Amino acid sequence: MKSFSFSILFAIGISVSLFGQNNGLKDNISHAEKLFDIELTDSERDSLISQAQNYLATYKIMHAQKLENSVALALGFTPSIKPLKQVAQKPKPNVWEIPKNVVLPENKAELAFYSLPQLASLIKNKKISSVELTRFFINRLKRYSDTLHCVISLTEDIALQEAAQADADIAKGNYKGVLHGIPYGVKDLFSVKNTLTTWGAAPFRNQKFDADAAVVQRLRAAGGVLIAKLSMGSLAMGDVWHGGITRNPWDLKQGSSGSSAGSASAVAAGLLPYAIGTETQGSIVSPSTRCGTTGLRPTFGRVNRAGAMTLCWSLDKAGPITRSAYDAAIVFDALNGGDTEGDVSAVDVPFLYAKSPVDWSKMRIAYPKNLFDSIKKDRNEWRTLETMEKLGAKLIPMDWKIKTPARIMGVVLMSEAAAAFDELTRTNLDDELTSQSRFSWPNYFRAARFIPAVEYINANRLRSKMMLEVHDLLRGYDCVIMPSFEGDILPITNLTGHPVVVMPNGFTNGHPTSISFLGNLYDDATILAIAKAFQEATDFDEQHPTLFKE
Repeated sequence: MKSFSFSILFAIGISVSLFGQNNGLKDNISHAEKLFDIELTDSERDSLISQAQNYLATYKIMHAQKLENSVALALGFTPSIKPLKQVAQKPKPNVWEIPKNVVLPENKAELAFYSLPQLASLIKNKKISSVELTRFFINRLKRYSDTLHCVISLTEDIALQEAAQADADIAKGNYKGVLHGIPYGVKDLFSVKNTLTTWGAAPFRNQKFDADAAVVQRLRAAGGVLIAKLSMGSLAMGDVWHGGITRNPWDLKQGSSGSSAGSASAVAAGLLPYAIGTETQGSIVSPSTRCGTTGLRPTFGRVNRAGAMTLCWSLDKAGPITRSAYDAAIVFDALNGGDTEGDVSAVDVPFLYAKSPVDWSKMRIAYPKNLFDSIKKDRNEWRTLETMEKLGAKLIPMDWKIKTPARIMGVVLMSEAAAAFDELTRTNLDDELTSQSRFSWPNYFRAARFIPAVEYINANRLRSKMMLEVHDLLRGYDCVIMPSFEGDILPITNLTGHPVVVMPNGFTNGHPTSISFLGNLYDDATILAIAKAFQEATDFDEQHPTLFKE
């Protein structure tokens, strides 16, 4: 066991290795106080020593208990500030448009960047079989994955079996919808039965589970074909994993950002039609920005996380990474709601997507003038506002000012993450993680052991205030157009659980840039529809990295 200077003691950290030593213990307590912004008297220090030793005995009993990463926290987080209303009757399923006249291209390479409805048209009308399409994408993954370092496991056998089943179902007239027979990939933190699920981390590179994640089950029910487990930053941070650095298809000198590194990289390069990623603080938004993909970070709780690696119980969210907002809506429809078993924070809220064109006269769309004024006028965010106005949107200036400090994110995230990987730290397995800098997990996990429980709880109480602030700020708006990385939007909206669609809005020096559309809780459908309208008026989502067009 590693010897720390201090360890958790009620609200005070004292070194575990020092608890058996009475001499100088009060001095250690006194030093610890400076870390936690409190000041005790000598008599108070004397009084707490025996209770501290009792806590230590409890910790040792706790440490003897096996806690798998999948064991849930007894406290569930919900972003709702009031109870959700129950829907009286089940709404009709969404009807997704599948074009009729899609032709198989003479140059098969063009299939790599077909939309989901286009691919669905080819499969439904038997112009290509699911097995043929699956082999096409398997070959692309084999050809380019070493260049991008975006694949951890190619699930070829599973894919061909599921594709053959899809073809058999379709031949019998049992067509399940747009995703039927279309290949996809998942971030390698989602379990797939008897398949490697490495979490991108060397200590877990041989790990397998005996069940499929809820996300995989939902997509299989929709007829999806699982083709790859995609790279992720080690334990969901960044783009560095045990096999290398996942690359940006637009610039191979750059990492793809993370932690949904492989999901964004593979989709942008046309190695997959779509993929599933996750976000805790920016892991869908950041790689989607870097790679030029469209990502939906749904309202917290709308996608069941059972079978996914836990980093932070109250912050983790799963969502689609695609090449368009319409594709993202289709995939999200398959993921949303349904069975909430296995995830205490999951909710079953209907996804009601309006297929008709956006009625701009009824939309109240805001933008944070104070944030836009802080960035240069030649940036693509300003051009996005111009495009929206040309579409007919009447943009309402507002101030993005949240009084609750966004830096509480660090207390919440790191406390939960260190607990999720407690054993990794205590057994020294963290030494096997690829990255060992001050700004990597091993150091963060160790440092988080000095966060008092009292401060974690109070950070979450402040989080409640932040939720009310954001709710009040968004009240009356259908969408807020946000610069993706200004105004602490990522920590704030991840803490509050609000949905965001991020999409390309141009290029700077050959690299994609992005814009984010922020929506109200459980109103993911509106921001997806607005994003679709923006993409129909622009061509940024239709541009692809040159190196991967063949």
